[in-house]
Amino acid sequence: MKLLLSTLAVFALGLGAGAQSSPNRAATSSSKPGEDAQLYRNASFGFHYRIPYGWVDRTKEMQEGNDASQGEVLLAVFERPPQAAGDTINSAVVIATEKATAYPAVKKAEDYLGPLTELTTAKGFKPEGDPSEIEIDSQRMLRADFSKALNDKLTMHQSTLVLLSKGRIVSFTFIAESADSLDNLIEGISFSAPKSKMK
Repeated sequence: MKLLLSTLAVFALGLGAGAQSSPNRAATSSSKPGEDAQLYRNASFGFHYRIPYGWVDRTKEMQEGNDASQGEVLLAVFERPPQAAGDTINSAVVIATEKATAYPAVKKAEDYLGPLTELTTAKGFKPEGDPSEIEIDSQRMLRADFSKALNDKLTMHQSTLVLLSKGRIVSFTFIAESADSLDNLIEGISFSAPKSKMK
């Protein structure tokens, strides 16, 4: 559970209450030269994610110290640098994968919701309704939503989508200031071939 814990813990850095700023760095991806630099592609699990323009990439930083054979952060992007001060929620997207065998009780995606909910609520989040099944480009996934009031004005919303594929648990975690903003971030996921740009 080390990867999941570290993945969730990073959001404590993105609350918008950082004390110092760091230089803005544009989000990059594993795209080949000439491809959309704001498009993260993952051939292993057959999806791509369209990164919002101007977001900062902290994937390498979040990968440090993790055993890639057990689990790996595939993508970690933030609306602004996690250390930068701000008075709004620092929206974020973290996509990670773990070996399903790390959770002996997990036989299907639904089984992962128990450990996920336990760890998320331990961070002070409250579940928002029951988990639900969603479909993106014919790919079935499970969605669990949470929220955490930071003060009288700010509430952090988190949504995690779970996919079980090739003996791996793939989690797509989104942080935003509202449920609508979460939905907008989730719309960046696609399991179909990305449309090529008109030349």
